[in-house]
Amino acid sequence: MKKSVLTLFISLLALALFSQSENDLQDINTQIWNNFTKAFETLDYELFSDLHCEDLVRVGGDNKTVRDKASYMAGYEKRWKGKQIMQTIAFRFLERIAKGGKASERGIYKLTRNPNTGNEKNYYGKFHVILVKENGTWKILVDYDSSENKTIDETSFQAAFAMDDFVKY
Repeated sequence: MKKSVLTLFISLLALALFSQSENDLQDINTQIWNNFTKAFETLDYELFSDLHCEDLVRVGGDNKTVRDKASYMAGYEKRWKGKQIMQTIAFRFLERIAKGGKASERGIYKLTRNPNTGNEKNYYGKFHVILVKENGTWKILVDYDSSENKTIDETSFQAAFAMDDFVKY
């Protein structure tokens, strides 16, 4: 009897831990990735800025840069403000770990400029972000990406897992 009660307790505890992780991933999808996509599609650099911590560390692997939030966001404001750019961005994941208000997410992004036109162009990269919860909201603390010498492509993107495929994690 003691053994079956202990087994039940451990099973329920494991289920609670997994569910919390899935809840975190759902919240991250809503608070970070959905808003990241919206910011890119609407060229909303203020929304984009709000997704990042004030102490952001932004690393560009291709151009070997490390920037703070102010310089990173200034670049997006300059590129987007008053512009008419048609673009979409999508994310797929290689690894997602979330626990205790902290998360690490690695994946592949696909940026499409001029979607559904004769001038459509796709860009791919591998990313790794470190997220933290600030006042109950997920924020990006560290953001690294690289095309890995332009080796990341549609095959890499399709091989990664969908954003809502929580079973993989």
